[in-house]
Amino acid sequence: MAGKKKSRPVLSGLVVLGLVATSGYLTVELRKDQQPGVTEVRNVGVLQGSGKASQDRGQETWSRLENPARSVLRGANGKIEAVFTDGARTATLTGPARTFQEPSATRSKVSTTDWVRLMPEPWSEGAEKEKWFKEWYAEYADSKEDDIFAFASQYLAGAPEKKDEQGVVYAGDANFGPLNTGGAEGGDLRLEQSDFYDYLGIAYPFRDGVVGQPEAVRARSIDCSGYMRMVLGYRARYPLMSSDASGDGLPRTANGMARSKAGVDILPLTGVAAEDRPSAIDQLQPGDLVFFKLDQRTGQRLDHVGMVLGYDTEGHLVFISSREEINGPTIGDIGGVSRLDGNGYYAKTLRSAKRL
Repeated sequence: MAGKKKSRPVLSGLVVLGLVATSGYLTVELRKDQQPGVTEVRNVGVLQGSGKASQDRGQETWSRLENPARSVLRGANGKIEAVFTDGARTATLTGPARTFQEPSATRSKVSTTDWVRLMPEPWSEGAEKEKWFKEWYAEYADSKEDDIFAFASQYLAGAPEKKDEQGVVYAGDANFGPLNTGGAEGGDLRLEQSDFYDYLGIAYPFRDGVVGQPEAVRARSIDCSGYMRMVLGYRARYPLMSSDASGDGLPRTANGMARSKAGVDILPLTGVAAEDRPSAIDQLQPGDLVFFKLDQRTGQRLDHVGMVLGYDTEGHLVFISSREEINGPTIGDIGGVSRLDGNGYYAKTLRSAKRL
């Protein structure tokens, strides 16, 4: 991938907007002539009629849908409150509307009432009757606690630092990786292989006994798969493998993730050639991992991963990922429009998708 970002702009902070008439999968117009600006995540508050009132408890209805097999919870008013996919731990809940935007790299604004959270166990038909689910849903149905999308936004350009009780910076503006000083013509401008523990700058003990050792040169850096492991693993607590071959959970690389047994294949991988592009993407929903074949030098390996964020007002599906061109996590269009439909760079190189 080509391109180089010399600096990343400053985050303007959380901005409270007035109430807007949005729903899940809704975003704002995307234009092509964006000038540099700032990255913002806006919380627009609870929309009128979108809250799940306590008096409606017990009046919800459940239904089943296929492709993929999933359970849908609707409120007393018939509106969708949550979607749970068989075999997946990620759930999509309806909550307060938020707007994600990155004016420095795109005019795309994703306004959505979808909140993606990790359940303690994979979903299966009838799980709504189980104790673990009832307790989990009671805690998160109306919660404004940070979800997976909130975690992801905390590494965009200019995002403020967050520190834990030990003083470790666990969130804030992230780089993709250190500059490639090897100087090979036509090679990558930034090095890959920066995992979440490189960003953190601490040794991380995996469950298989391997200890990940951070490299100082990779401090505050996360490549595309490292970003997903930071958001889903370190922050949301999805199990993490120490590599593509050892342990259980989410593998280290995009290729390992796409080909693993973790989660549910929403767009099954059939191959990496241009003709293996999925013919339809209607099954995708916010929070799904999407996998790409960008670099022919990597042979049969998939070499990029991102996460579905939502639709814009033109109906285009936008995703977020960490990219070399902009030097870090982005929903922007530098190096390729961040749309999964149409015939843009990433749309044409999409090869599969998974719901964890």
